[in-house]
Amino acid sequence: MTTLAWTAAVVGLVVAGALAVALFMERRRHREAVRRSEAAAVAGAARAADLAGRVASREAILATMADGIVLFAPDGRAVYVNPASRELLGRRFATAGEVTPEILRHAVAEAAARAGRGESGPVACEFETGGRTVEASALPAGGGAVVVVARDVTAARHIDRVRTDFVANASHELKTPVASIHALAETLRDAAEDDPPAVARFLERLEQEAVRLSRLVGDLLDLSRLEGGPGRPAAVRLERVLAEEVDRLRPRAERAGIRLVMEAAEAATVEGSAGDLGLMVNNLLDNAIRYSPDGGEVRAILRHREGQVELRVSDTGLGIPARDLDRIFERFYRVDPARSRGTGGTGLGLAIVRHVAQSHGGDVEVRSVLGAGSTFIVRLPAPPAAPAPP
Repeated sequence: MTTLAWTAAVVGLVVAGALAVALFMERRRHREAVRRSEAAAVAGAARAADLAGRVASREAILATMADGIVLFAPDGRAVYVNPASRELLGRRFATAGEVTPEILRHAVAEAAARAGRGESGPVACEFETGGRTVEASALPAGGGAVVVVARDVTAARHIDRVRTDFVANASHELKTPVASIHALAETLRDAAEDDPPAVARFLERLEQEAVRLSRLVGDLLDLSRLEGGPGRPAAVRLERVLAEEVDRLRPRAERAGIRLVMEAAEAATVEGSAGDLGLMVNNLLDNAIRYSPDGGEVRAILRHREGQVELRVSDTGLGIPARDLDRIFERFYRVDPARSRGTGGTGLGLAIVRHVAQSHGGDVEVRSVLGAGSTFIVRLPAPPAAPAPP
């Protein structure tokens, strides 16, 4: 083989080796690229699954919230509306301009304007819709978007009104006897020397007003204590509680010429507070005696009925007009305010009755025929197979 041929052969081998190495490296790079691509695809799928999971989780949380959540895009489109918001805000809407009522639409527009100016801070409003009171806030979000949060505050506003009415009524009820006592004290001071016979009359009136004030304060304290929550329950023989209260009030009924009758043929055990149940029974009997005419009858019947202990207190009084039956258990509500004050009533007795019944897991209702009398029915749960205490 000539030198030239040998050289050509060597060069050919070198080139072939270089080509083989280059091909091997290219294949290796391709495999690495494929592996990296597959790894990236797996990682991307994992990130996508994680993101989808987070979105689904947040969606589930927002969907179960009692508050309404609405997200408006910068162009005014409603891009997210949770179920609660549709219930609270009424009819469906696709843009901020379709939101009702008008006060909320203006709040959203103002929040969008603030977002456009780069300002922060919510725009709040409150409105009535569908028998509910709704409190809403429109908040500027990033990029010109607006988030609306709506909340049903019907119960809270009702409690506020009840509290306000209670304070106003309590102040008025306390003011009346206090003013009377003050006036009587001044009159006594002036009449002590010039008109001794009048002093006795004024002293009697003064005592009546003091008793009335004492009853009112006592009922307020009882109601406040009851609203603080029930005490530790115990087995209570309700027929014994009823008998004690009947004996306590019988002399007063006899002085008024009213027949007080009790019917309790068997033991009636309930779970609760003997003191609170006694207060409930006393108020029912006291109310019946107070509004029954001379020669009338008050009858208390205690029995088991349909798995409950039922107490009925009936009177032969004037009865209650149908329009007043739904409100008779409200604090300070009186069917006849003048007659109630004349008999010494505070307007809190039946509110105490309802509170005690409900705190013991029961309820109370009234049935009345105008001119023929009223019957108050208290139903309390009876413990299953509860042994009677000795």
